[in-house]
Amino acid sequence: MTENDTDDREDRGTAGESLLTVIIALVANALIAIAKSAAAAITGSASMVAEAAHSWADTGNEILLVIAERRSRKPADARHPLGFGKDAYIWSMFAAFGLFTAGSVVSIQHGISELIDPEPASDFGVAYVVLAVSFVLEAVSFARAYRQARAAARSQRLHTIEHVAKSSNPTLRAVFAEDAAALIGLVLAFLGVLLHQVTGSPVYDALGSILVGVLLGVVAVVLIGRNRAFLLGEAIDEESRDVVLGELLERPEVDRVTFLHIEYTGPDTVFVIAAVDLAGDRSEADVAAELRRLEDAIEEPEQVGRVLLTLSDPASPSLTFGRRATTTP
Repeated sequence: MTENDTDDREDRGTAGESLLTVIIALVANALIAIAKSAAAAITGSASMVAEAAHSWADTGNEILLVIAERRSRKPADARHPLGFGKDAYIWSMFAAFGLFTAGSVVSIQHGISELIDPEPASDFGVAYVVLAVSFVLEAVSFARAYRQARAAARSQRLHTIEHVAKSSNPTLRAVFAEDAAALIGLVLAFLGVLLHQVTGSPVYDALGSILVGVLLGVVAVVLIGRNRAFLLGEAIDEESRDVVLGELLERPEVDRVTFLHIEYTGPDTVFVIAAVDLAGDRSEADVAAELRRLEDAIEEPEQVGRVLLTLSDPASPSLTFGRRATTTP
């Protein structure tokens, strides 16, 4: 088995793991949405209506995330030489907008309506049972996303939350954030229903609906912002950039590097552009062949989708670590 075969298998494994995470979340949210809708109809609780809207929004979002996973893994072609990786951010952006409109706006609107024209709820036991079952199912989905995020964070020596925030994988971030918000939302809904039952006032139930909506709105805005950053072409962090620079400078063929730009073109995939000064004096044909050989060598890791190398201008300053530049003597 060649090294490229191993990389391809690892790439498929990473894609399959993310897809499985999304499918688990999809199944869990669909079951929860049906249960919450039934409970909302039976109890008339504003918090349960908000939670039902939340879960239906999450279910729709997971469908969009499945599309994102599938489309972003299509191989590059002549019209899309950098591949289809950014499709993941486009469909994840649609999912985030769906969470905002179908989840946040509906929940807040319903809560305000209940404050203006409150209606008493009943059959609180049904609401408690559905909330408990929903919490278990959401916890299962969240545990799956957390395990995937923690494994990736450990490989990069990052805290799990830090990795989720920085990750180029929008489906993992969306499932992680939505499931975490769902667990918090269930607690808020439980408190709203409980206070409604204890006090007899539907105000607390309505406030629970509004708080769930605000929570979903915050999560949606964060997800929209991260997807927008990657669609604009977010570069890798400085530490990772220095690692790539060090690997280039360690090659005996490379004397110095005067330009280096690395940006994400999709989940866990980057595009590398660099200007290098090759060692020795060579003919034009030898230089072209050497650059192509270096590009092929750098493209071997699965994370590197495309590499473009060019020759440095002799007058350009050399890059050093930490993005500082010094003039070549």
